[in-house]
Amino acid sequence: MARIVGGLTSSHIPAIGNAIANKKFDDPYWKPFFDGYPPVRDWLAEVKPDIAVIIYNDHGLNFFLDKQPTFAIGAAPEYHNQDEGWGIPTIAPFKGAPEFSWHLINSLVHDDFDMVTCQEMAVDHGFTMPMQLFWPDYAQANIKTVPLVVNTVQHPLPSPKRCYRMGQALGKAIESYPEDLKVVVVGTGGLSHQLDGERAGFINKEFDQICMAKIVDDPEYFLDMSIHDMVRLAGAQGAEFIMWLTMRGALTGNVKQLYSNYHLPISNTAAGMLCLKNGA
Repeated sequence: MARIVGGLTSSHIPAIGNAIANKKFDDPYWKPFFDGYPPVRDWLAEVKPDIAVIIYNDHGLNFFLDKQPTFAIGAAPEYHNQDEGWGIPTIAPFKGAPEFSWHLINSLVHDDFDMVTCQEMAVDHGFTMPMQLFWPDYAQANIKTVPLVVNTVQHPLPSPKRCYRMGQALGKAIESYPEDLKVVVVGTGGLSHQLDGERAGFINKEFDQICMAKIVDDPEYFLDMSIHDMVRLAGAQGAEFIMWLTMRGALTGNVKQLYSNYHLPISNTAAGMLCLKNGA
């Protein structure tokens, strides 16, 4: 049977792509951010997951404001990245896992989550930035991927409770797959930030630190919050934290934090990273 070895979180700010392309790893502005990732890469090299499920929000490549699904999932043999206007270099495609994806789709629909199934799917910085940060050599590594999109763009957004329950259904689906595979689940986006409006530039460090701590040991702390609560506390785009909750819902047992990093600001965004080992 497949098993979930751990969960990762990472911000997916598009500026990261240009910083990677220009090798700004030791730049004073970027170094505190990039320095958080090598220990996680070492852990991944030791654990050697076969598949990464990447939970992110699409930024207009597949869905726009006129057509925005609550949840969508990829079932393609590979995923090509496309720049959505940030000037990020196009990189090598990502390997898919169609048979595994279809198992997840069937299981999630059986558990009453209505998934939009994408047999062709482009991926943007929400997907590619975490992949490049955790697997810089992903094109050579034998890591397959499943993109899972959560709507954080067009209201109404799914509630924290709905996303956590979705994660629980995802974890059940993964661990019912009959093949012996190791899977890591990645929740992307956040933390607090707002890119427009009267509160543009808003960052709530205190709430970010609550998120970083509670997501490990007490994720149900967030389940009675509404999306309006999330926006008030974390900013309009800080509601992306629901994708972290989706990841955390998939984990089981005694979850252990292995590594963490928090840095601000990166492009007016509080950037958080966690590496969680799944319980038995």
